Amino acid sequence: MSIPLNQIVNMPAFSPYYPMPPARYRNVKFQFVYFRADLTAIDRVLPECLEPSDDGFCAAIGLTVPWSANYGQFQESLLVVRCLFEGQVGYFAPVVFLNSRGSIPAGREIYGTPKVFAEIDVGMDERVMVTDTRLAGTSALSIRSTMHEEASPDDFPDLSPSWRLKVIPRADGAGADVCQLIDGSSAMSDVTVHTRRRGDGVVEFHPLPVYDLSDFTPREYFGAGYLEMDYTEGYGEIVKDFLA
Repeated sequence: MSIPLNQIVNMPAFSPYYPMPPARYRNVKFQFVYFRADLTAIDRVLPECLEPSDDGFCAAIGLTVPWSANYGQFQESLLVVRCLFEGQVGYFAPVVFLNSRGSIPAGREIYGTPKVFAEIDVGMDERVMVTDTRLAGTSALSIRSTMHEEASPDDFPDLSPSWRLKVIPRADGAGADVCQLIDGSSAMSDVTVHTRRRGDGVVEFHPLPVYDLSDFTPREYFGAGYLEMDYTEGYGEIVKDFLA
């Protein structure tokens, strides 16, 4: 008996490559370094539906996932920029680096998260948390931060809405078959925060022939944050379908 089309969620049809949401995560360790970047750098990486915020606020994020129900363990780093969509303030990640085989296609195909494979190491060097991201043997992004002070929820900027531009190309010619603005902030639920700290941080971007973020060299720092938490990742929200 053949496989009903309404039961196929991703390919291969007979054995999908990744499970669909929800996905449970445990003891995920996050570091956040907040800084101001040049507005021309932010404008360069934004789709035309988004506008840079006047303050140039950005966050570099490193994280390690020791266990997740759908994707196993992996490490990740990303850049988030503050921007506007139709006058509303939100945040957009122009690129997300990680070393997971299953999470990359799931993130791209479900949410439109711009995930690309990279070599990533996340660890501690005495009191400094370190996330190093390498492409083709060269450092693309390096994040270092401390966590020596107690923190409250108010010490962490609310990075929502968390916008992604989901684009799937046409198979019969140039252009997109899917082009949607997605808000992923509503996907997180059942959150349990084990540790919440703050400190100081620095970020380094290095020039590369692909995914070059070297023009994001920080102009000013606004501190760093650290979280250890459990959560469930469900479905996001389609904010606008540009091809509807």
